[in-house]
Amino acid sequence: MPDTTQTTLRIAVAQSTVRDDPTDADGLRASAAEVRQLMKDAADAGARLVHFTEGAICFPSKFVMSELGPDQVGPADWTKAQWAVIEEEQGQIAALAGELGIWVVIASVHRLPAPTLPYNSLYVVSDQGTVAARYDERTLSNTKITYMYSAGATPVTFEVDGYRFGLALGMDAHFPEVFTGYERLDVDGVLTSYESSGLPGRETVATEVRGYAAANSYWISLAVPANPSGPYAGVIGPRGGWAARCPADGMPAVAVTEIHREDTLSPLARDWRRRTRSRITY
Repeated sequence: MPDTTQTTLRIAVAQSTVRDDPTDADGLRASAAEVRQLMKDAADAGARLVHFTEGAICFPSKFVMSELGPDQVGPADWTKAQWAVIEEEQGQIAALAGELGIWVVIASVHRLPAPTLPYNSLYVVSDQGTVAARYDERTLSNTKITYMYSAGATPVTFEVDGYRFGLALGMDAHFPEVFTGYERLDVDGVLTSYESSGLPGRETVATEVRGYAAANSYWISLAVPANPSGPYAGVIGPRGGWAARCPADGMPAVAVTEIHREDTLSPLARDWRRRTRSRITY
């Protein structure tokens, strides 16, 4: 099990405005400016880490990017994206992380050499302002894998002040195998970023990740867009209950809470599940 010398870790989860047009330079800058303000809010609240939703800088629309668009979905034309602006804003976010002394987990598109499709990624920016890790979404939707992105291949973990986290993005939230895999990697929690705008059954993802937290006896941070029709972002404890949630009005905000290892039943539950799973034949 993870080292237990660090008693608590203060983290923040954000719900922020998600825009869907990566050709719109002004929109990209506006999203990144909001991210930076929420980073400052998290730092002011004493957080060591702040976690953002999928699409925090931009969640490219399959219609906007389509070669056949704007009314028909087809192969994405990534030459239309304002890459220079995206990379400039990512750089400013990283620099601010270093100034504030706070870790940041932020979603963005990771460009690959053409004609390879990019990754849909989560960047881990350290409190020194450097990229410490990158996770690429593995369980892509049919549209994403067919037209938009390349699939990632591996889980990713990183540590902050003795606490180990896994990363999940997008459709990963619907696959319990992703979360069971992180339990085997001895994480204290999984930071899950999910773009929920316009999807039917949006509250389903909150129900799913609460179940994963309870089933694996670890913390989950669920970051989603700022959206009055919900769901709203929050941090889930190792028994599946909400430890903190952003405002239900869906406005851009952060929720801050202390995560810890003080639930003495969690290590016992994790050990019991591991031993039991080893005896199951599928």
